Amino acid sequence: MASISPTQPYSRFQKLLNYLRPHWVKVTLGIVALFFVNGLGTYLPILISHIIDELQSTFQLSQLLPQVGLIVLLSSLMWGIRMMSRLTLFGVGRQVEFDLKQQIFEHVLKLDPAYFSTTTVGDLINRATSDVDNIRRLVGFALLSFANIIFAYGLTLPVMLAIDPWLTLASIAVYPFILLLVRTFGEQLRTQQLTVQQSLSDLSDLIQEDMSGIALIKIYAQEQNEQTEFEHLNKKLLDANLQLAKTRNILFPFLGGLASISLLVLLWFGAQAIANGAITVGGFVALILYLERLIFPTALLGFTITAYQRGEVSIDRIESILTVQPAIADRPSAIALPLTDIKGELHARKLTFTYPGASQPALDRVSFDIYSGETVAVVGPIGSGKSTLANALPRLLNIQSGQLFLDDRDITQLRLEDLRGAIAYVPQDSFLFSTSIKNNIRYSTPHADQKEVEYAAKQAQMHSEIQNFPQGYKTLVGERGITLSGGQRQRTALSRALVVDAPILILDDALASVDNQTATAILNNLTEGTRRKTVIFISHQLSAAATADRILVMDKGQIVQVGTHETLIEKPGLYQTLWKQYQLEKGLTQ
Repeated sequence: MASISPTQPYSRFQKLLNYLRPHWVKVTLGIVALFFVNGLGTYLPILISHIIDELQSTFQLSQLLPQVGLIVLLSSLMWGIRMMSRLTLFGVGRQVEFDLKQQIFEHVLKLDPAYFSTTTVGDLINRATSDVDNIRRLVGFALLSFANIIFAYGLTLPVMLAIDPWLTLASIAVYPFILLLVRTFGEQLRTQQLTVQQSLSDLSDLIQEDMSGIALIKIYAQEQNEQTEFEHLNKKLLDANLQLAKTRNILFPFLGGLASISLLVLLWFGAQAIANGAITVGGFVALILYLERLIFPTALLGFTITAYQRGEVSIDRIESILTVQPAIADRPSAIALPLTDIKGELHARKLTFTYPGASQPALDRVSFDIYSGETVAVVGPIGSGKSTLANALPRLLNIQSGQLFLDDRDITQLRLEDLRGAIAYVPQDSFLFSTSIKNNIRYSTPHADQKEVEYAAKQAQMHSEIQNFPQGYKTLVGERGITLSGGQRQRTALSRALVVDAPILILDDALASVDNQTATAILNNLTEGTRRKTVIFISHQLSAAATADRILVMDKGQIVQVGTHETLIEKPGLYQTLWKQYQLEKGLTQ
């Protein structure tokens, strides 16, 4: 799981303001509406107190009815404005939720593949859903609640003090204890909320992995072990939630109880004040109404704190994603390279790359020249650096400048969009989406028509098999292409690469599940015609590789031999050894 870097409180507040800035008009409108609601709420007890005092002297129904009508009108107006403020501020919360999800998704698409080797998918999904939802509550409910508390106290307390300072101070004397209680439990709530979120991420990771690897679980009969692991993580989440609930259930009743004590104090001393003539009955009723106005936001403070603490934790977790900068990105002076200007030549000059944490380079001073329209096979034992080389060419790895060139242009100086648009890459893992075969093939070119899709499938030796499927090109392949065989998945992925009009094609062991005869036929399709692509064919299938124009032999991150099949098998060396092994294995399987 990716670690969460600590964020200072002021920084969280700045981030919160950044989330709200695009919607400042609606936020302002909602807060102003809330101010008017509290203003009306402050005026109504004054109006009621005047009516009560007047009724004590002379009771006339004709005078009472207009006052009652005014109270009903103002109360209705309060209700309408309050609803408008709530809809506005909650709507801002939903909009911030939408913005954050969009921002996270767009940012994640820009990150390097290496980032996803250290960050689990389940954790990313949890942050993009649960944590974003917590921030929505923060900018919706918590913002409205905090504003309501400020206005309630800011407008109500001065009026209460004007009616009777001593009774007011006595009734709110317990409120400092409320603030102390909130401060005492605040950090504990935040820590416990962080534990809950991280436990939820761990559980999401397990679910995601098990659903993706369900076939493997069944093959090795590991259902019971996975159930045990799920129970362990689920119990961990349960304990974290119970601990958080325990803290909340201790804190919130205390807050509500302390707030209610203030009403008891007012009733006790207020009765004596009325008897002594220090305050009128109307003034006393007004104080009761004002105190009740303060009890609700004060009691709600606990829920507001929970929303705030959750939002604080989630801001840290979201920002830990958004602050990650991709190591591979366009430079400010990146060169645009139109596709029509690309010949398809590749050159390496002492190309060296070492994976983070590794002691030995995966590529060690590799140099070669591959010319336009040439088919070059790259062979070698497992771990020799073939796939690393394939990933370096479209700059999926953060290689240094001055080492790899496309048509004599340093690839680190080119725009990534142009570089990758010039290279069609079929990796070892033939990933397919849960959609039709046709949509999978034209994924890189969504507007490709049926003829283009079929032509690419024919080149990949897949067209005839697709026609035999019940629904042809409309056949759904299932998640990750589970309904297809390994060879069919690889050829479908190859068809997807061939739909792209890219001058360079890289096949990284992309035909490993295809028989040698079919693989050779595919390579022949790619090397025939006037519009030949530059093909880099990485494979352990030496019979297919033997048809290439040249062969690069790699071992321990270096190119140890270069030549045609005919010349290499005559020279003592690694290729000759690999070819003899291949012939022996071929003879044993026949």
